[in-house]
This record gives sequence, C-alpha cells and structure tokens, in this order.
Amino acid sequence: MNRRIVVGLTTGAILGVVCIIGAHLRFGATLSAIYLFSFWYNRVLMGLVIGLFVKKHKLSILLLRGALTGALISFAFYGATEFNDLIGFLAGIAYGVIIEFVLYKLVK
Repeated sequence: MNRRIVVGLTTGAILGVVCIIGAHLRFGATLSAIYLFSFWYNRVLMGLVIGLFVKKHKLSILLLRGALTGALISFAFYGATEFNDLIGFLAGIAYGVIIEFVLYKLVK
C-alpha cells in the first residue's frame, strides 16, 4: 500500500472517532453501536477514497476536491439515516478538506 493511502485511512479513522464522540454528545446514548460504527466507517472510507486520488494540483483545487468528495461520501450515510443528522453531513464536508490538507502536508 502506498503512503498516501495509509495516511488517508489513518486520518479518516481518527476523524471517525471524533465523529463518534460528536454524535454521542449530540444524541446521547440513543444511538446504537452499529450506527456509530457506520459513522466511523464512513470516515475511514472517505480517507481511502481521497487517498486514492493523485496529488497533481494546487492546494486550492485539492481542498475543493476534498470538500466535494466529503460531501458525496457523507451524503450516502446521511441519506441512509433518513436525513437525520445534518451536522454529521456538514462535518463530512469539512473532514474531506481536512483529510486532503493532511495528505498535502504529509505526503510529498
């Protein structure tokens, strides 16, 4: 596996934990373990997909690509949960940008 994919997966996994904590704070103990796992897995998948992209663009284009990828991948989870967590969807857009930025900085 190349370094870009590993860093993308790792960043996605860490942001997934942040998502679980945020969801738990917003909804309390009402969310099932399967829901929380799915939330985390969505962020890991986002890290993988963004990690698969090539880095042959300027930072502004990369960040826009991260936002769009984050929106597309987060929308899959958002729709599957009957559009109940807008904050989680919006966080996915921000996380796409964060993953792309981390990749830009750490993978040369």
